[in-house]
Amino acid sequence: QPLLNLPEEYDLDRHGRSILKLDLKRPAGTELLLRLAAWADLLVEGFRPGVMERLGLGPDILLQHNPALIYGRLTGFGQDGPLSGRAGHDITYLAYAGLLHAIGRKDTPPVPPLNLVADQGGGAMMLIAGALAALFQRSLTGKGQVVDASMIEGASMLAAPIHAYMAAGLWSDRRGENLLDSGAPFYDTYETADARHIAVGCLEPRFFGEFARLLPLAAHFVGSQYDKSSWPTMRAAIAERVREKTRDEWAELFATSDACVAPVLSLIEARNHPHNRARQSFVTSGGFDRPAPAPRFSQDPAAAAAAPAAADRESASILTRLGLSQEEIAALAKAGVLGR
Repeated sequence: QPLLNLPEEYDLDRHGRSILKLDLKRPAGTELLLRLAAWADLLVEGFRPGVMERLGLGPDILLQHNPALIYGRLTGFGQDGPLSGRAGHDITYLAYAGLLHAIGRKDTPPVPPLNLVADQGGGAMMLIAGALAALFQRSLTGKGQVVDASMIEGASMLAAPIHAYMAAGLWSDRRGENLLDSGAPFYDTYETADARHIAVGCLEPRFFGEFARLLPLAAHFVGSQYDKSSWPTMRAAIAERVREKTRDEWAELFATSDACVAPVLSLIEARNHPHNRARQSFVTSGGFDRPAPAPRFSQDPAAAAAAPAAADRESASILTRLGLSQEEIAALAKAGVLGR
């Protein structure tokens, strides 16, 4: 699986962390994790439901050792239900949430939106939000708790406004026919003269009027922006005009306007855009370019974290803080309890 084996120096999920690898199938490994959990604020595990219980490390056990522990559980399907033991990936969970069906153009297959919606947004970010809420609750009660984060449910929560639009009769369950899913011609991408693209997002009449003035677009379209019967001819008119200039020419034309038009940049181009450079939105660290930490804090500015140190040094540092001697650490390593 070469595409999945990201070298550690490029694995940003590991940067800024102290890493201790334990063989949890060995009693000494589970004992060490129990000791770590005794003074931890938060534990996060992403195994299938039941694995931690079989290892003797389920929440009932760990919360006995540390009643203030926040026990985060991140899975695709949640801790129970008929599919809870199934394997899956971002695309799987989006399919079960109904969101994959909703993403794409009319009369075309659904489009996988990278692994950002379920894995990152509906999974990791929802778990973080839940863990922080649980930590705040603990500050009031002194008690820890379990945070069960399902990627299906987290991704569905992100789409709560769409469900509300649908309930109000303002959203069709057919993709590519709605305001925000490429159905509306004023919220879509268009190919330019150089086979690149611009993004048009002028939802509000004021912004659409500015867009129509600068494109320019026939005046009768301005008064019929939300008339769906006008959308096919409006889309054709916009597409025809956009093909007359290059992407960068359109970007320059709309640069100082509020028409909500942007050049569609590649990942590499985004790093060098003047706005992103001015804010240092991307940084070079560890020998390669990457996004800067976000969000930003006024009191505690964050810098890009470094890659973890060698596994044996990291393990020794953590275990020393637990009170283990160098001899005990060496014995654990020799017995295969510590991973490399």
